[in-house]
Amino acid sequence: MGSHLRMELMVFLVLVFLGISSIAYGAVSHTTMRKIDRLNKKGPYLGIVVPNFFELSPLLQSTSFVADQKLPYLDFSGRRFRIGRLEDESVIIVMTGLSMLNAGISTQLLLSLFKVKGVVHYGVAGNADPQLQIGDVTIPQFWAHTGLWNWQRFGDGPGNDLSLESFGDYTRKVGHIKFSDFNNKTRNGKSVPNLLNNVWYQPEEVFPVHGTPEVRQHAFWVPVNPKFFAVAKDLEDLKLGGCVNTTCLPRAPIVVRVKRGISASVFVDNRAYREFLNSKFNATSIDMESAAVALVCHQQKKPFIVIRALSDLAGGGSSVSNEANIFASLAAQNAVDVVLRFISLLSS
Repeated sequence: MGSHLRMELMVFLVLVFLGISSIAYGAVSHTTMRKIDRLNKKGPYLGIVVPNFFELSPLLQSTSFVADQKLPYLDFSGRRFRIGRLEDESVIIVMTGLSMLNAGISTQLLLSLFKVKGVVHYGVAGNADPQLQIGDVTIPQFWAHTGLWNWQRFGDGPGNDLSLESFGDYTRKVGHIKFSDFNNKTRNGKSVPNLLNNVWYQPEEVFPVHGTPEVRQHAFWVPVNPKFFAVAKDLEDLKLGGCVNTTCLPRAPIVVRVKRGISASVFVDNRAYREFLNSKFNATSIDMESAAVALVCHQQKKPFIVIRALSDLAGGGSSVSNEANIFASLAAQNAVDVVLRFISLLSS
């Protein structure tokens, strides 16, 4: 074999070896794994999960956040995991993007890749409780995903089994919305049947990390961590911003622990549905991500809490017009202020 051919063969073998070594961890390269290993040796971390950049930006701009000098961030699978310290607590921050799917994926990556001891999820939310105000910061004790439905066929009602209910796939225990309750009345004032009929809300199938693989359990209301929720009581005297430039809210915003929040990949800007969610589920905060974070943490047995500032009364009807357009930035800042105070209390 000529020397030139031998050299080409050696180069080929080296390239093959490098190619194999770079994918030895499947989707995670050696380089990324080394960085993750180094980070995890410094852990555990408090995970901070944020839906969108306008909610993330006030946190990054806060003087309380100090990025890690050696590795300020790690990019993986379309997500940027920012490493640093908040209120003297080691943190890893990830922005999820809009919707339940993005929030669930981002939270699972956070918990799978890094040594995380707990999760704080924050952002803005729609308000379902007219007793509260834009700018108020809510901390629900329970979260549910209200976007998993069994849509019942026309003609059937509460006394009829749902399709596949007998197999344990679906249930009528959580409750339903009857579309004909929202019909416009006929000329004689009577309601008529609605072809959309009923939608029954369903619990999620969950597979806890310490459970039996492929043996499902069900969860609808997912509780936040009791210790975190108890600590949050000390946030209720925190003073929050109430003005955007010269436009101010009717009263100073407050921090309040509430019973329930709900999420679905639906932007609720409808008064009738908002009022239904409040009366049916006693829901206060309405958003598109929190229940996904809750369900992932629930399955991974990680303590979590959700902090959501109210940016509008879902569907309108408050005394403040165009509320979301005006006060979204204020709500985001109030949420960050509460998160920083919560982390400070958690660390003390």
